[in-house]
Amino acid sequence: MVMKPEVMIVLVAVLAIASVTDIRSHRIPNRLILPATLAGLGLNIIPAGARGLLFSIEGLFLGMGLFIIFYLMGGMGAGDVKLMGAVGSMLGPHMVFMAALCTVLMGGIYALAVIALHPAARAVRIAVMGTLMSFFYSHSLRYDGPATGGKPPRLCYGLAIAAGTVAAVILKG
Repeated sequence: MVMKPEVMIVLVAVLAIASVTDIRSHRIPNRLILPATLAGLGLNIIPAGARGLLFSIEGLFLGMGLFIIFYLMGGMGAGDVKLMGAVGSMLGPHMVFMAALCTVLMGGIYALAVIALHPAARAVRIAVMGTLMSFFYSHSLRYDGPATGGKPPRLCYGLAIAAGTVAAVILKG
């Protein structure tokens, strides 16, 4: 399927709204996700009929399926998983897979930046440095976690999904 300009406009708008909402409230609301998913379905059904419907449904389930394990392990919120499904409903299975890979890369960069720069992550930085030093001296890798019980900063993974999806679309050309 060819990526159409109207799909890109809707996709960028949804990703921008999701990012802002995630930053403000640490949530990506269903009132954004449901219309976005329906828009993805519609934008693919109108030009391609049943083939477009299958394309969107495959993308929807693959997008959600790729991130559901992270949700089940407590590493991301349900809104993040549903946002990736909405992205999949617009982009289809091949592009959502590429978007997910780029999102994981962007999410890792984002997490490292937060650990390196956020004042509340000082204990995590110290623990990671201790783990690295221990590895270099003893050649065993064991992470003990921060000595203090402070909470690390929360990541707004909607930002990583937006950045990863945009990167995938740009790489696709």
